[in-house]
Amino acid sequence: MSSSPVSSTSAETFGTSPRPLRRLSLELFAIIALKIAALTLIWWVVFAPQPKPDTSAEAIAQRLAPASHAAAEARP
Repeated sequence: MSSSPVSSTSAETFGTSPRPLRRLSLELFAIIALKIAALTLIWWVVFAPQPKPDTSAEAIAQRLAPASHAAAEARP
């Protein structure tokens, strides 16, 4: 008779333990998915609208060209 309550107690313990673990794993997955979505939204709002730099050869040559001396000659 004593073996029956022990086996039912262990069956209840093992029968209910997978369910909370499944719920915990689903909650953790949902939290991770929400964080990824939030970070993607933040990136899209902050960084995506930034203008892309002009990488044409003419723009690079203009940037790397020496400064003109007209500004220094204008001073008396």
